[in-house]
Amino acid sequence: MELETTEQRILDAAEELFYGRGIQSVGMDAIRTASGVPLKRLYQIFSSKDALVEAYLRRRDARWLHDLARYVDAHDSPTQRILALFDWLYRWFSEPDYRGCGFINSFGELGATSQAVADIAKVHKDAFRRYLADLVAAADAPAWLTDQLVLLAEGAMTTAAISGSPEPARHAKDAARTLLRAADANVVTAA
Repeated sequence: MELETTEQRILDAAEELFYGRGIQSVGMDAIRTASGVPLKRLYQIFSSKDALVEAYLRRRDARWLHDLARYVDAHDSPTQRILALFDWLYRWFSEPDYRGCGFINSFGELGATSQAVADIAKVHKDAFRRYLADLVAAADAPAWLTDQLVLLAEGAMTTAAISGSPEPARHAKDAARTLLRAADANVVTAA
């Protein structure tokens, strides 16, 4: 139990610091100070900063996808679920500590030098795409819509981080609505 609690304290501190300041600018001493875990104990749990970064990203991946699905799946119709994704993004972008997608950020910092970080970012983005593909299939929309919705969401994440505004989520939602209408028209025309 103590190991699990200590590990969670370390990961909580790492997430706040890595996401808030960037991975490369945060040393293990800062993690030690923020977590209150002695450096020796920190290294017993995470043998290196690389191991800590990988654990942080894996935990963030699981939590992010879970939180998204919980919000989106609470909506009734398949089309509402697709549009709700952008409402969830708006809520996320509105958080005072929003700094963009942690996976895009970490890939930008370390993707060229850390294959593990590049792989974790790719796995996360692939899982997000599969989730959207499932939403599109449930809405009986054409499969081509998936990649367009992914690009809208990813672009909104980056634009919101750079602009400091949650509005890109609303713009992306409007574009998604237009794409859904076009897809529906294509389905009707093809029938």
